[in-house]
Amino acid sequence: MPTEATVAHILVSRYADHLPLYRQAQILARQGIEIGREVLADWTGTAANEVKPVVRRMREILLGSARLFADETTMPVLDPGRGRTKKG
Repeated sequence: MPTEATVAHILVSRYADHLPLYRQAQILARQGIEIGREVLADWTGTAANEVKPVVRRMREILLGSARLFADETTMPVLDPGRGRTKKG
C-alpha cells in the first residue's frame, strides 16, 4: 500500500516533471524497489478518482470567470515511430 506522499511523488514526477511511468519504474528498480508500471498506473487512476470533487469544483469556478488565461508553452514529447521528439 502506498502512502499519500508516495502517490503525490509519482503524480508530480509524471505531470509536473514529465517523467513517464516506465522511467519511474526503472528509477525505483535501481533503488531496489520493484514496482511495475501497471501498479503505478493503477495508483495514478485511483488518485484521479480521489480528486474528482476538487476538479469538478475548480471547473465550476473557472467557467464562471469572466476571463481565463492559459500557458500554452510547447514541450518536446517522444514520437516512437520516428525515433525522435515532436512538439506537444
